[in-house]
Amino acid sequence: MKPADDPTIDYKALVQRGYDRCADAYQEARENEAGPELDFLAKRLEDGATVLDVGCGTGVPYTRALAQRFTVTGVDSSSEMIKRARANVPNGRLIHGDIMSVEFSPSSFNGAVAFYSVFHLPREEHPEMFRRIYDWLKPGGYLLCTLARSREAAYTEDDFFGVTMYWSNYGREDYKEILTRVGFNILETSVTGHGYAEAHQAPLENHPLVLAQKKPTGSRAV
Repeated sequence: MKPADDPTIDYKALVQRGYDRCADAYQEARENEAGPELDFLAKRLEDGATVLDVGCGTGVPYTRALAQRFTVTGVDSSSEMIKRARANVPNGRLIHGDIMSVEFSPSSFNGAVAFYSVFHLPREEHPEMFRRIYDWLKPGGYLLCTLARSREAAYTEDDFFGVTMYWSNYGREDYKEILTRVGFNILETSVTGHGYAEAHQAPLENHPLVLAQKKPTGSRAV
């Protein structure tokens, strides 16, 4: 790990280029089927509900699983990831873009997911990202996301599927405070693994999994 504190480096562009280069290897390593963690959201939504997937990657497994029941929109900053997602989820709406710059109308979605993606944005942007998602959700809509256990200053690793990759995150309790301040009610918390297929032999990981709900009235906490 190396500190990601060089002001001359565009770390968001580094993430985008990195996933462009490792898209094939990354897709091969991911689990092929969504696990029970998706049920936290799926059991609360009716068939045909609108769902946003933040950092959808290649669409496997979560975007594809969601698209079997719901109307899904996926967003990812990597053009190569979106290219594969369009092939893997032909009935989804897949958008190449930064979640911080794409635009949706208020109350566009019944639910949103963000699996293993929040920590690739500079953590200074995380509160605004959650505010944007809150506005895009319908009153009473849900957010299901994986977060980080501990606060860590931004860093890079040189061998993420053969590329340099960037991470930046707050800790679990920080995120609970951020989500509550935005206006979400936290309904459930759990943990989930790293999401890689068993054959990949990745080190064991535990990621906090949080299900939150937008206030039914649509009002935001101050």
